[in-house]
Amino acid sequence: MENSADEETAMDLQRASAIVQETRQQARRALVIRRPVLLAVWGAAWFACDGVIWLSVRGQRPYTGPTPAALTTLTIVIAVAAVFTIIHVGRAGSGVGGLSVLQRRILLVSYLGGYVALFTLEAAIDHAGASRAVLGVYGAAAPVVLVALTFAASAAVFLDWSLLGLGIWLLAVAAGSGFAGPVTVWAVCALAGGGSLLAVAALGLMRTRS
Repeated sequence: MENSADEETAMDLQRASAIVQETRQQARRALVIRRPVLLAVWGAAWFACDGVIWLSVRGQRPYTGPTPAALTTLTIVIAVAAVFTIIHVGRAGSGVGGLSVLQRRILLVSYLGGYVALFTLEAAIDHAGASRAVLGVYGAAAPVVLVALTFAASAAVFLDWSLLGLGIWLLAVAAGSGFAGPVTVWAVCALAGGGSLLAVAALGLMRTRS
């Protein structure tokens, strides 16, 4: 009797473990499937924000910086994309715990910390007397570096070569776009930065449908 009870208990534990593992795998697959959607949302937001700023500065001679209307548009677009991301990832990640949650939180905290550091450094450069042109190049190219490094780190976490390739491409965009000058740099980052996210998102959606 005891042996039979022990065998049933062991089988129940194995079934429970299998169910938990299957649930986690399904949730992880959902996250992978939803990644192209998030890339598309942020690619569109990036393209729109830098594009609007470029439209606001393209006639400036000399360069004086984005208009208040352009900056307001940037703030609204980023806020909408951030809210969408929180809701979308929350739904996809329900049921996933442990290491996966910790990895996402570390990446998020690192990205937010890096973004705060970028703006703080920009304020310091402005305080040191940098020209509007220098601030324009920095304001457009520096965030690209942060995004590129975030993708590269994500590639190591999720073992995704496409994210690594995207990160390396964005580093090249950040390094080269500044030579376009404080006005054209915004157009370059909109096309090569936001456009690359949209392209990778399209490829990801095609893979999930095939």
